Amino acid sequence: MAFLTEYHCHILPGIDDGADSVETSLQMVEMMRNQGVQRICATPHFYAHRENSVADYLEKRQAAFEKIQGQTAVQDIHLGAEVAIEHGISELEGIEKLAIEGTRIILLELPYRPYEKWMSEEIYNIAAEFKLKVMLAHVHRYLPYYSREELETILRCNAVYQINNEAFASWKEKKIARKVMAEHTHFAFGSDAHNTSSRKPNWNLLLKKVKRDALDTSNGMFEKYGI
Repeated sequence: MAFLTEYHCHILPGIDDGADSVETSLQMVEMMRNQGVQRICATPHFYAHRENSVADYLEKRQAAFEKIQGQTAVQDIHLGAEVAIEHGISELEGIEKLAIEGTRIILLELPYRPYEKWMSEEIYNIAAEFKLKVMLAHVHRYLPYYSREELETILRCNAVYQINNEAFASWKEKKIARKVMAEHTHFAFGSDAHNTSSRKPNWNLLLKKVKRDALDTSNGMFEKYGI
């Protein structure tokens, strides 16, 4: 079975719209392990306009993690965040602390709205100011919002492009995923799992659709941008 790194999931209990309990969290991780996942980046949502501060968010994240720490089927868990791109996010105090532990990777989620230039500016500023490597979450999901030209602009921002496993179940999204994999050397997979039913870990789907070299590229992003 392939060694897999999960770059994007919501397994921490009770902190966002992901795992609603410790039991659900442990079941999600068990499913991941059974599908070959051996390293997990836990990335609960971070919305600057909803949080008092980065420090407050980090306390809540740590408290959620401690509820499952030592009990999970996969022990190699690194805490991070799925950071929503908002106006001024690059100037938020402590944003660099939201990078995935042990790496310089910060997972950013684009707004579900028509593309505007300020989005690219925020991405650039975060990367340049804090010397972080931006990973853009589920780049295939923005087809309903961005034109082909706007999507091309996003795909020129020198990021790691994160692809949800579920993309390979959709003809349109699979087409974008394949394009990213063909044209870019920096991409990574993640389940974006939120529960064990409607949005469950689905690594078994990915393993049927991609080759070993693509899995190796994805796994290698962690070491490539490790601290």
